[in-house]
Amino acid sequence: MHFRRTLLAAALAAATAANAGTMIDNANGYTLNGKGRLVQFQALAFDDSGKLLAVGSAKEVAAKAKGFKRIDVQGKTVLPGLIDAHGHVFGLGEVATSADLYSPPSLAAAQASVARYAQANPQRKWVIGKGWNQEIWKLGRFPNVAELDAVVSDRPAAMERIDGHAMWVNTRALQAAGITKDTKDPAGGKIERDANGEATGILVDNAMEFVYKVLPKPTESEARAMLDGALGMLSSVGLTSVHDAGIDANADRLFRDYADHGKLTTRVYAMIGDVGPDFEHLSKNGPLQSYADGHYALAAVKLYSDGALGSRGAALIEPYSDAPHTRGLLFNTDLAIHEKMEKAMKAGYQVNVHAIGDAGNKQILDSFEQLGKQYPLAPRRNRIEHAQVVQLSDIPRFKHLSIVPSMQPTHATSDQNMAVQRVGPERIKGAYAWRTFLKQGSRIACGSDFPIESPNPLQGIHAAVTRQDMQDVPTGGWYKEQAMTLTEAFRCFTLDAAWAAHQEQSIGSLEKGKWADFIITDRDLFKVPAEEIGKIGVLETWVGGKQVFHK
Repeated sequence: MHFRRTLLAAALAAATAANAGTMIDNANGYTLNGKGRLVQFQALAFDDSGKLLAVGSAKEVAAKAKGFKRIDVQGKTVLPGLIDAHGHVFGLGEVATSADLYSPPSLAAAQASVARYAQANPQRKWVIGKGWNQEIWKLGRFPNVAELDAVVSDRPAAMERIDGHAMWVNTRALQAAGITKDTKDPAGGKIERDANGEATGILVDNAMEFVYKVLPKPTESEARAMLDGALGMLSSVGLTSVHDAGIDANADRLFRDYADHGKLTTRVYAMIGDVGPDFEHLSKNGPLQSYADGHYALAAVKLYSDGALGSRGAALIEPYSDAPHTRGLLFNTDLAIHEKMEKAMKAGYQVNVHAIGDAGNKQILDSFEQLGKQYPLAPRRNRIEHAQVVQLSDIPRFKHLSIVPSMQPTHATSDQNMAVQRVGPERIKGAYAWRTFLKQGSRIACGSDFPIESPNPLQGIHAAVTRQDMQDVPTGGWYKEQAMTLTEAFRCFTLDAAWAAHQEQSIGSLEKGKWADFIITDRDLFKVPAEEIGKIGVLETWVGGKQVFHK
């Protein structure tokens, strides 16, 4: 009898130990504390629900982790899971199933890439591509319809510009979209035309809707393949949470389904795209703050003020320095965008508005100021997405109105080849102005705008610190006086990004009671030379105490 009791006790002890939790030991760990200061640790422990129980010295954590499974990481660097505050999850997944125009260094190489894709995918009714940038091709102009017809003439072809704010189409696509010489430009959009008034094959901003309306929608299996591909990429670069900047009802349905089945390996804080029919459907029960142990949230609305700088769709107060005939495009009248913002705020949602040009930013700041008389702004943490070119007198208004600047460091290093030409030497002083925002006390939420830029947050930290691209251009950094310190950049991709989604109590740092979202890297972020930051590799990614990536 005694022997049987001993066996039973041993079995119970083993079972308890197996289910007690996990301790990560012998770590070179860094996190931010409750005050946002950088601290180091040697170990952390979390229970089987995925919540952190202790973070600190090996001795302190071991005392609270008796019987826990122990994982010795052999001195490797452990960091909080990184957060991207502005990306497009399905857009990232779509890149893998489209013609690659990110890589080609010339128009001819881009044409060859489209031709190869078209030949390899004869079953596709449309040939779709993403990522072209005429500035890299050194064309001095946009590509045209004839240059796309030369490689795809048997079916429609539509190629999105790298910023997603312009589209290059062939003749078949113009015909399918019903675009003729007599088609008028839509509000907030432009059909580029030649001297005879004929469409050149370039559609800017809202003019792209002509094509989107006739593009075949992804099938269920295609949409799932996109999501699977995107989640795999996000985990591999150490992103444990992303803010998806504009989703529809179908994306919401898939996110919830993946969350229900434990397949959402990166947390998603989603923004409903606009306040149309999808908003009416998705907002019936109000904002969804947390779903499936915090793996999903739908508590914000994404709106647009203007276009992008590269396609000259960003709305400027004064004309473009390199195109004096245009000031870009505001997508909505002041009244129309105000009504959209109010509709979202009245329903209780955080309002996040894309604004790149100084006129676009001013329009949205003006509207927030008016709305603030009725709706308290500070608790909502409303955001301007990009806040890219802001007149200097408007920057303090972000702080005064409690508006979060949600910015993307790699945009500065990608745009350095054309930004000064677009806005000139004076306006550039308020562009990509991270230091100016930080100096006044604004908390910046950092992201990448993937797939426009690489989703790799370590490349974002590199850009924030060095103001250089991954080829270390330019020497010394582009307007280096606006750079962040390393700790500021780290905070921007962790705790402040979480704060911008009202999630700082559960993620963003490694502290007791928060989710065990962390990554293990092959080098020490805080000891490698600054130029090496973007080359740091992620070895493991953990979300809620579960390993979701292992190199």
